[in-house]
Amino acid sequence: MLDTTPLTAAVDLFADRLRAAPQSRLQRGAAAEALGLARELSARAQRLEDPGAQVRQMPDAGMFAAADQITVAARDLAVALREADELAQAVELVETAMKRAGV
Repeated sequence: MLDTTPLTAAVDLFADRLRAAPQSRLQRGAAAEALGLARELSARAQRLEDPGAQVRQMPDAGMFAAADQITVAARDLAVALREADELAQAVELVETAMKRAGV
């Protein structure tokens, strides 16, 4: 079984920073960046779990839900991951999104 701790730790850090961020920071793009990440992580999980199915897009639940959305999407992906390179790519996505979000 693949140890997905690096992914969950990176997402937990990003989510904690989002929760601590002021509303103005979320409005300036941090929440949008997090939603984009959540959608990408969710899509990756869906493609791994059911390669032939149509990918469903995660809805926008609002800026205050962004931290929860990345957490849920990352946990779903962590369960679906089987390869170390997929894990490394996911961790890189999270780290890059956190930098772009400025949190």
